[in-house]
Amino acid sequence: MDKLDRPQALPCSHKFCKDCLDQVKSTSKSNLCPVCRVPFAVAEGKQPKNGTMSYQVSRSSLPGHSGSATITINYSIPWEQQGHEHPYPGQPYSGTRRTAYLPDNTKGRQVLKLLEKAFKHRLVFTVGQSVTSGMNNTVVWNDIHHKTSPTGGPSSYGYPDPGYLDRVIEDLKAKGITE
Repeated sequence: MDKLDRPQALPCSHKFCKDCLDQVKSTSKSNLCPVCRVPFAVAEGKQPKNGTMSYQVSRSSLPGHSGSATITINYSIPWEQQGHEHPYPGQPYSGTRRTAYLPDNTKGRQVLKLLEKAFKHRLVFTVGQSVTSGMNNTVVWNDIHHKTSPTGGPSSYGYPDPGYLDRVIEDLKAKGITE
């Protein structure tokens, strides 16, 4: 086995030479160990800086989660100019308001905490082209699944969807967001 040049260990204990690890960090969209896929850092995303995330809890329950209240998350990203990290610096982008839903149970509250951490690290949204409208220079989701309807099932981005909370935890883990 070759000796590593300036070895660096990741939190998972896998070791890499410094130059190799720097290359992984600069070319990868996620900060995952190339061997075991465990996150080694939380990246700072390209979400516009002046957005807000808030939530409230209501008594109603979501399909598939009877007996649990509902957490309603509200995101608001204002219209502004793109920063140096965006596709067209100095050009305007259109903002957005989005609403998402979680069950108010142990796993739903866990996902809420993870989403708050992702939002703080600017990972929930990015500026790009909308898949649904085709519009460019707009705020779009950044590969973290959200339920934007309380009902209608997976095809309507709603509930019931038994595997949703586990999937969104995996989405967040891929971006380095863990407890």
